[in-house]
Amino acid sequence: MLRVVFAEDNYLVREGTAALLQASDEVELVGTAESLDELLAAVERLEPEVVLTDIRMPPSNTTEGIDAARRIRADHPEIGVVVLSQFAEEAYAFELLKDGAAGLGYLLKERVADLDEIVRALNEVAKGGSVLDPKVVEALVAAKERMAHSPLASLTDREREVLENMAQGKNNAAIAKSMFLTERAVEKHINSLFHKLGLSEEVDVHRRVMAVLAFLHESAPA
Repeated sequence: MLRVVFAEDNYLVREGTAALLQASDEVELVGTAESLDELLAAVERLEPEVVLTDIRMPPSNTTEGIDAARRIRADHPEIGVVVLSQFAEEAYAFELLKDGAAGLGYLLKERVADLDEIVRALNEVAKGGSVLDPKVVEALVAAKERMAHSPLASLTDREREVLENMAQGKNNAAIAKSMFLTERAVEKHINSLFHKLGLSEEVDVHRRVMAVLAFLHESAPA
């Protein structure tokens, strides 16, 4: 079972989510926290495999979840972190992932109601993968399509759909299944969009998420 620490300052949300996680036979909830300091202390004490945390907690109720993710990944790179937010903010996602996407996820709080989706995300980041909420990707795509000089304008509809699926942490087989394509066709779309976005051809499992970050960087405030 996946050892998880969950951080959320709202009592009802914390207890409800904790009960939901405890209902899964893939997750062992080893501790909860109400603030940034409590979360960091719990990580040191309980040594979880993955952390699920709200983005806003005491002391400032701003971006403690992102701050915690950075510190946890720096001190314990083997621990994955999924940050939950009420808002599909591209800037928040960029801030979280700008220094590296490995072992990190950004999901909307509404996903908590879908236990299977949350567990999938937790497993993905625990393995060193990355997960980005599809609604964040949708907002990103919509914003970038309005920018006349955005590289996204050069992507085909298929390539944009592949990009959205990649940002959700899906591998080629999963993308092929969801889009009713062959894996070979998916590989061709991926290579094409990487080329159009000017990304390195170097083999790197995280360049999938970096394709999305290329757009997040453009939309982030200066």
